[in-house]
Amino acid sequence: MPTPLYPASPSRLLAWLDCPRRYRMQYLDRPKPEARSQRAHTSVGIATHNVLRDFWDLPQSRRTPEGVAELVRTSWIDVGFRDPEQSASWRARVTESVVDYLRQVDRHRQPLGLERAVALRTDSITVTGRVDRLDDRDGTVVVVDYKTGRQAPSEDDARTSLPLALYAAGAARVFRRPCVRVELHHVPTRTVAAYEHTTESLERKIAEAESIAGDLRRVDADFAERGIESLSFTPRPSPLCTWCDFRAHCPEGQQMGPEKSDWAGLEAVDPSGLRSSVESIEEKP
Repeated sequence: MPTPLYPASPSRLLAWLDCPRRYRMQYLDRPKPEARSQRAHTSVGIATHNVLRDFWDLPQSRRTPEGVAELVRTSWIDVGFRDPEQSASWRARVTESVVDYLRQVDRHRQPLGLERAVALRTDSITVTGRVDRLDDRDGTVVVVDYKTGRQAPSEDDARTSLPLALYAAGAARVFRRPCVRVELHHVPTRTVAAYEHTTESLERKIAEAESIAGDLRRVDADFAERGIESLSFTPRPSPLCTWCDFRAHCPEGQQMGPEKSDWAGLEAVDPSGLRSSVESIEEKP
């Protein structure tokens, strides 16, 4: 019998690279260990993404600052903040940043796709994901991914991003059009970090995903046979442990320092810690 294709998502692949134990708890353990409550920067990120999705459903007459403010009000998630005052302050900041971001967007040109599912199939894996926005520019498809963290992304971030490359390859196959340009749009600063892949660079990223998935196929099988006794999920302690949603179940992670507060992601730039947490909560199912 042929070997079934390994089903994966970009976030699943990255979770393994970050920490094998977190990967096990997040994707394999049943029942799944209880995760910590949602942090404030996660609430900000989800609300911002929802507003930027729903904006394009508004009629042209309501694509205004007032229309955006109403979307923020109805999409706001009041979870993880220090107090009601901090929540209200950040709601105002998100409203302002989204309005300023949309001022530089052609609001009369409807995107090709919003939170559009794309899929990629190779000889060994199938990857599915959901892209924040897909633009049609001169007959080509452009992948747009929104970022809301404190640190603006760089061109190198766009170049090295495994999810963006997989989204581009998937979008090209779904729409049967060229898709080589990927963009990270940092909403708070309106920074756009872009990279144009080549056929060769996309093939390298697909090969990287296949390699990671090969490791996951092996450890998933080991877990199915041995359960939590498997030795394949040694934790990888790092500064990310202070942000980890499963820290309460990992003694090694607890030794990496005190846990970050629910609102720490709003107060200080910590790119190493925020990257993992944001990738996790922005997983496209």
